[in-house]
Amino acid sequence: MTEIRDLALIGDRRTAAIVDRRGSVVWYCPRRFDQPSLLASLLDEAAGGSWSIEAADLQPQSRCYSGDSAILRTTLVAPAGALTVTDWMPLGEDLPAGICRRFTESPFPLTVRLAPAPDYARESVRLARTANGVCINGCQWLYASGTLAIDGQSVLLEVPPGQPSWMVLVDSPLDSVSGSDLDHWHGCTVASWRDISSRITYRGPFEPQVAQSLRALRLLTHRELGGVIAAATTSLPEVAGGDRNYDYRYVWMRDASMIVSALVRAGSNGPDEQRFLDFICSALHENEDKPLLPPFLSLDSGPAQGVSCLDLAGYQDSRPVRIGNDANDQLQLDGFANVLLAAKLIYGRHGTREHWETSRRVADFLVDNWHRPDYGVWEEHEPRQYTTAKVVASCGLRYIADFAEDESMADRWRQVSKEIERYVHSHCLTRDGAYAVYAGSDAVDVSAALFPTWGFCEPDSEAMLETIRLLESRYRRGHLYWRHLEELPRFREGAFLAGSIWVAQYWVLRGDLERARDILEEILGYANDLGYFAEEADPETGAMLGNFPQAFVHASFIGAVIDYRDALKQSGSGTAG
Repeated sequence: MTEIRDLALIGDRRTAAIVDRRGSVVWYCPRRFDQPSLLASLLDEAAGGSWSIEAADLQPQSRCYSGDSAILRTTLVAPAGALTVTDWMPLGEDLPAGICRRFTESPFPLTVRLAPAPDYARESVRLARTANGVCINGCQWLYASGTLAIDGQSVLLEVPPGQPSWMVLVDSPLDSVSGSDLDHWHGCTVASWRDISSRITYRGPFEPQVAQSLRALRLLTHRELGGVIAAATTSLPEVAGGDRNYDYRYVWMRDASMIVSALVRAGSNGPDEQRFLDFICSALHENEDKPLLPPFLSLDSGPAQGVSCLDLAGYQDSRPVRIGNDANDQLQLDGFANVLLAAKLIYGRHGTREHWETSRRVADFLVDNWHRPDYGVWEEHEPRQYTTAKVVASCGLRYIADFAEDESMADRWRQVSKEIERYVHSHCLTRDGAYAVYAGSDAVDVSAALFPTWGFCEPDSEAMLETIRLLESRYRRGHLYWRHLEELPRFREGAFLAGSIWVAQYWVLRGDLERARDILEEILGYANDLGYFAEEADPETGAMLGNFPQAFVHASFIGAVIDYRDALKQSGSGTAG
């Protein structure tokens, strides 16, 4: 059984493929992240489709990326010796779109098997020989260094000992493919990743881990369209064997705004975060007949497709396996407010006000709608007056007002910001005086740890101190924290990693850097060997839970580490640690 911890990502910033420790490609959606899969054994080992490496007694040994690139090297061993597989997706101008796999000289006989399962295994496999390869359902073309054999619904490459080899799967037919072509594509891809990684140079504590998180965010960003998807997968469960299995291959306003904020604060020189505003502007234009953005969008800036369920076994028998999402019409005020927080950071860093009309429309929407019940940060099924939504709306309006050239507009936004703040302190406190999950509740949620980070309150205010006390007594195990869900008993799902990071960020603001570091180090124990986080973790088993890799968690980690680094500098401790 493939563990989520065993997964690695390769990509071309249009789509991605997931490779496990044994060198099998277990998830791949050609052409775009949210398109139907060709390989999905991650969700159904028997029927989902995979690209596997077969040899007697073959075991995984190690894996790593080449520098800051997304070129993955996996070393496998057998009694006769070792084999290294280099996997990448070509990235650069005028390169084919697809997956390249290169194998070193193998000391043992090797079989590489591509077993496609088009359209989430809903479409029958049709394999046809071409002049120099095999065509799969008229949509993908497979080429190799040796003769390809069709074996039922699979394509095999048999490699004798001592012979290097390669395979290429692409979206369009090629007249010819040679080893020198792979050399060229590899060189272009290395250069492209070098250019991308040069846009941010982070120096400070947790430097390797920040670099790994930046790689994750880059791999989840569509380079032309500008959207950042929440994760590369669908239906990896939040509760193993349960039904909380959702499609995360969409652009959540909340997540994307936090990601953009992390990139800006990490020192990005501009392209990715500015493209995000392009994406939002496009979405507003295409949905101009509606009063608001949906909480998430497809990569083409439209609403997500409705939910349908696939006839797949599900990861660890977790069903249903869903594609699409039915929450298009939910009101999630925090998503709009986070767009304003991201715009504020972009404007402040780059001295620009691009797409100001988009920011204005979002701000005016919050002014007119902040009082409405919404579905909250966690997209619960019943709308309520969620506190976090009010708090971030207040902060977003206050911050964006600083960039308004029309003083009457700025005054209006600031007045409404103060009105929301008064509402929170009058209606959204528990009987103990903590920030409630929603007005009238006596529960608290870990998202409140962000309130001082957003500048809504001081970290040592009475309400904040009581909130942290309740979080630690009710929602904490060790250094990990759980979120509050109305529809799920406490601790039923895994520890919520982004929320745990937010608590670390809170302790940075309180000046307790040792406690913040302890939390961050424990959270890093739930990343895999390549630095990827899933959404949640099971502290009893160490298992990763939820879709992978989770952009929200990586962005939160970057933000917390930057605050930690800055606090170390201010305390005179430098950047060591």
